[in-house]
Amino acid sequence: MTTPDEHPTLPLPGSPVRDLRRRRRVWPWMVTIIVVVGLAVAAFFVAEAIVRDLVTKTIRDQITTRTGIDALNADVEVPGLVLPQLAAGTFDSLTISGEDVVFRSFSGDIHVEAHGVPVRGDGDLTDATATVTLDEPQLQALMSGVQGFPADSIGLAAPNVTMSTELSLFGGTFPVAVALTPSAEQAQLVLSPAEFEISGSTVSADRLRDQFGVLADVLLRDWRVCIADRLPAGVTLSDVGVEAETLVADFEIAPGIVHDTALQSPGTCA
Repeated sequence: MTTPDEHPTLPLPGSPVRDLRRRRRVWPWMVTIIVVVGLAVAAFFVAEAIVRDLVTKTIRDQITTRTGIDALNADVEVPGLVLPQLAAGTFDSLTISGEDVVFRSFSGDIHVEAHGVPVRGDGDLTDATATVTLDEPQLQALMSGVQGFPADSIGLAAPNVTMSTELSLFGGTFPVAVALTPSAEQAQLVLSPAEFEISGSTVSADRLRDQFGVLADVLLRDWRVCIADRLPAGVTLSDVGVEAETLVADFEIAPGIVHDTALQSPGTCA
């Protein structure tokens, strides 16, 4: 007579017992794989954060060093994951923005958008534009360097820049307010007289000239402001206007400014 120990009963294929044993063998491997994948993902995002911080700091430093524009406090944003773009050698796009950024002799709020930026700085950008916004004090600082312009009276009233002064005639003094239309011509900021007020009454340019003769010439002229020598040569004024209480200037950026030192150096005023 045999006993159960001499002939143990094996679980049938597909039985719950056999499936349970199989799951017990697989489970530790699944846990290990999940842990390893989780650690790898965590390590990737830690590396991504470190590299992103390094990249943004490097961009700020390079702008300041190469162009003389104080961008050390500017915000740099690189959309998307940085590591894959570094590996590809090109940032798809980036934006640079900051308040009170110093452009040598004046300051303003800046916003730059660039696309196709070579990581190693050895090629051209695909394209890039910049917008600089000036409030009244910032515009006053810019215009204070223009000989004969009454910068301390400057104001902003869309769509014009305003100024005020006085004309003297036959011992009398007449306060004159002038509305100036801003434009961009040959990469210069141009302020052209559009409207005049004498003692609160609107007058035409012809009436002003008839009344004051050559004394009115100072008010009837265009004011041309060259800012090329305060910006990199590769940054060119393309459009300007007044929005609300700010002067908004748009600039085109030469694709080669990333690597061409001539484009990074200050421009010149003809």
